[in-house]
Amino acid sequence: MSALFPTLVFSLCFLTSLVCAILLGRSYWQTRLTMLLWSAVCFALLAGSNLLVIFDMLVLPEVNLRPARLWLSLAAVSVLLFGFLWAEDSE
Repeated sequence: MSALFPTLVFSLCFLTSLVCAILLGRSYWQTRLTMLLWSAVCFALLAGSNLLVIFDMLVLPEVNLRPARLWLSLAAVSVLLFGFLWAEDSE
């Protein structure tokens, strides 16, 4: 029972990030707005980070995946920040 709640929370975080990435990507293909592309890439990287949380905490607890998770999160925020700055320059 004690492992059920963290598994549920980590899985829902991963699925939410993945669904956001898919919906943003689909909207980008329809409208070609670059901000949607950068947001989709950001959420895809966040989904990868959340997937690593699942592997780190539940599947492979003896392996430390924290640095990889942090690098993916940093990459996600960096991509979104780059998208904001690039969108500002193009206007």
